[in-house]
Amino acid sequence: MSEKSEKPQKKSAASEPALPQKSSANPRWLVPTMLTLMLAGLAWIVTYYLTSQNLGLPVPALGNWNLLVGFVLIIAGFSLTTRWK
Repeated sequence: MSEKSEKPQKKSAASEPALPQKSSANPRWLVPTMLTLMLAGLAWIVTYYLTSQNLGLPVPALGNWNLLVGFVLIIAGFSLTTRWK
């Protein structure tokens, strides 16, 4: 009888397909966009409060809805923080 002594061969790392690595860095646009949205929302609300008696800025036709616009900008900025690594 013939003896076959087969040892299990180890697979080398080179023969296995490489898995794509996820980038752990933030996109370049994320932080500036996030900060711009938050600061724009804050500026919108402050401008509305400081000028609502006389000038009616930033958009006079909106009235008190200017607060909603400012808060939407702030919330959009904070929603981008969920992508920040």
